[in-house]
Amino acid sequence: MNPARYRRVLLIDDNEIDNFINERMITASRFSETVTVKNSTDEAIAFLGSIEDSSQYPEVIFLDLNMPVKDGFAFLEEYERLPEQLRTNARIVVLSSSISPEDINQASTNPHVLKYVNKPLSEKYLNAIDF
Repeated sequence: MNPARYRRVLLIDDNEIDNFINERMITASRFSETVTVKNSTDEAIAFLGSIEDSSQYPEVIFLDLNMPVKDGFAFLEEYERLPEQLRTNARIVVLSSSISPEDINQASTNPHVLKYVNKPLSEKYLNAIDF
């Protein structure tokens, strides 16, 4: 069996069904060895901030924009305050159902966002992610 392209992925989305489907797609396509799922911006920031060994940082972060309490844009603001080594090694892929031109533009112009991908995640989208 071919090795996975990445070792660690973080998936941030409040929708349990989307998380289940996306996690299965990521692992079944051998995109990543492991997937950590967080259901909110606060959970994700706390998780990232708790990592002590930089080799444990996720290489790819899939981020939903539309979440209650704090949305994906709030995550991007808080992400800016995390250790530089994390921000250097991880790439964010916005995975959203939003087709709003404002959302797409705001996310795409963020320096930490590698790509903007519409839900649902597919193997085609995963194959297009490369850095």
